[in-house]
Amino acid sequence: MYPGGGVTTFSAASLAGPVLAGVVAEALGAPSAVVVSAALIVSALPAAWLLPARPGRVRDARATSVIGDLAAGTRVIAGRPPLARATLTSIVTCVAEGVLTACVPLLGERALGGAGRGAVLLSCAAISALVANAVLARFPRLVAPGTVIWASALVQAAALALCTSGRPAVLIVAVLMLGAGEGPQLAALFAIRHREAPEHLRGQIFTTGASLKITGFAVGAAVAGPAAHWSLPGAVALAATVAVLAALVFFVVPSARVASSAGRAEPN
Repeated sequence: MYPGGGVTTFSAASLAGPVLAGVVAEALGAPSAVVVSAALIVSALPAAWLLPARPGRVRDARATSVIGDLAAGTRVIAGRPPLARATLTSIVTCVAEGVLTACVPLLGERALGGAGRGAVLLSCAAISALVANAVLARFPRLVAPGTVIWASALVQAAALALCTSGRPAVLIVAVLMLGAGEGPQLAALFAIRHREAPEHLRGQIFTTGASLKITGFAVGAAVAGPAAHWSLPGAVALAATVAVLAALVFFVVPSARVASSAGRAEPN
């Protein structure tokens, strides 16, 4: 039920990335960390270029635009309630995550004695996400993916609320709790996408979903700047509020059963 490989490698990269960024920033400065990040992105290009084409698709391949792919993915997401609920909740959750990520250097400076040490917080969250997903992989039928989506948002909301304390020990516990919510939510989102997406549009749906989540993250990070300048605890509390909203948003979209019942009743 829960796809393991992609989520596990993502969590492992999330663990290694902040550690590397923190080490380089502390040793050589923030500009060097940005250069290393750019170099790593460039180094991934050959691997992406060498990815094999899907069998049987080359013959029928047609040139499509990015806008067309996104539009196709959006239509499917909007037309399938379970997919729409999961996607919308994950987008709003990403807004909260964007707020926190922008606040991490300040949290590291105030609670851990250095802005560069804020990367440790992200690594702690990645460790927790990796462990949580490993547990879910052992018990794939323990909780339904839809339940994981909204429950994980509430877990993240509680963790973000704890982050407002500013005490080092509480902060570490909070980010561990945050990762325990982030990891399973991503795994559940992948499971719902695999279950609900038509095979011939799966790539478009994953691309659309990822684009929307990145946009949500960017919005959160943009809002966090002015909010953190006003009040760091206030900015983190804002992230907690948005995470609660993400859980509530899940229930705004009607379930498949309600939607189908409405569709049957419409002709009458």
